[in-house]
Amino acid sequence: MRLPARLLPVSAVAAASALLTGCFSGAASDSSAQGGEKRVRVAHMLPPRSGLSPLSDDAFKLSRWSTAETLVKLDAEGDAQPALATKWQQNGKTWTFEIRDGVTFHDGTRLTAEAVVRSLTEAVGASPKPRILDGVDLTVKAQGDSVAVTTATEDPLVPQRLSSPQLSILAAKAYEGKTVSPVGAGTGPFELKKVNGTSSASLDRYDDYWGGKAKSPGIDVKFVPDGTARAAALRSGEADVVEAVPVSQAALLEEDQITEVPMPRTNTLYLNTSEGPFEDASLRAAAREAIDAESIVKGVYEGRADVAEGLLGPALPWAAGLRSPVQRAKAADPAGKAITIGTFTDRAELPEVAQTLQQQLQKAGFKVKLDVREYANIESDALAGKFDAFILSRATVLDSGDPAAYLYSDFGSKGSFNISQLSDKTVDAALDKATAMKSGDARRKAVVDAEAAVLATDAAVPMLHERVIQGDAAGVVDVAHDPRERELITMETYVK
Repeated sequence: MRLPARLLPVSAVAAASALLTGCFSGAASDSSAQGGEKRVRVAHMLPPRSGLSPLSDDAFKLSRWSTAETLVKLDAEGDAQPALATKWQQNGKTWTFEIRDGVTFHDGTRLTAEAVVRSLTEAVGASPKPRILDGVDLTVKAQGDSVAVTTATEDPLVPQRLSSPQLSILAAKAYEGKTVSPVGAGTGPFELKKVNGTSSASLDRYDDYWGGKAKSPGIDVKFVPDGTARAAALRSGEADVVEAVPVSQAALLEEDQITEVPMPRTNTLYLNTSEGPFEDASLRAAAREAIDAESIVKGVYEGRADVAEGLLGPALPWAAGLRSPVQRAKAADPAGKAITIGTFTDRAELPEVAQTLQQQLQKAGFKVKLDVREYANIESDALAGKFDAFILSRATVLDSGDPAAYLYSDFGSKGSFNISQLSDKTVDAALDKATAMKSGDARRKAVVDAEAAVLATDAAVPMLHERVIQGDAAGVVDVAHDPRERELITMETYVK
């Protein structure tokens, strides 16, 4: 069992810090070459899973480095704002987007309507599709300096969908190989220059950026799955910005080095509804009743999280006021049923959550085995339904700013991230209703009704809502603190 960080021997902390020693060694020489300007050194939690392909979750790294951009961006309220598109309008099933003039890709080629069509068509034809396109039949055509996006049915959220980093617009060179490569192919204020597998990446300021000149000359990135090492890098001065500081490490940092924000991220126990013990709704109910989420929040998260009342948390404050009581199955006696729970090590708290759940479920009468690996080595098994249960820290509005897409992806019978293997007609009908609604109060109520339909099945047991803990060195100015995890280093970010 992992010792709390405050009980780790000094040698262990030193070893964690040593993991990063030298990883930003190029920063000093690079800064002197830029007339004394300092590059921003970033320690990320998760390494690239798909070679930084924008058609994967790696797209959010490209967004957080301000190297790849989308037609639309979202404001703090989740409303669509101009980015590579300057304006748009809807006519039935078709939305027309006017493409920004004067934008060049990092390879010097020009942004055109045809370039936008190429990138979006690649995303539409990808296998698997980006999550934001789950259940969406979409076609794209160039019309002069504009792009027409047509859906099979009227879709009120097309602009929000097009804000997903997985729908970034890249130069033609990105699509020339067997996999999509964003190196030197974006439009943002920083150009991705080099990727060293799953260990590091480097970006330089792109001086011809359409939005102006970035304040930092570049970004040096290191991928550090070990949370103790990430926190140690901030303490030792090896990193300027540290992503996802583990709760156990937060107390070891200065208060002005950490920022804590409620996230649209829910720590959930997904139960396999298609086979095994949890095919039985009464045993799913037994698992739900056995879980003491409050003890997990207080013990594992040291109070830096919120006990879940549903799948949607305090980052979406409107959800709580729209909820009604949920009717669920009655719990049965587990009678020694054996179950296997999977989770991953990349988020430092999850193995501890798994150990706590193991104790709680065993006390309730289950026999529990744990399978804990790195995420890259366990995701495919989770999606294939090879576990009876799976613990996942899941962003609920990551892609569109609207939770309907997350609910469809995770709980729709045709959803691409359906770890629970759920196929329920009532849930599908509620999801279809929610996704068809125009944005506004009626859509929010339909989303909460869909959440209730999912909770009624006990296919997922929401335990807690996380708060992002980001570490920033004292000299870092204007780094983003984004609960959606889309922004991190912007054109305004620099190091004193």
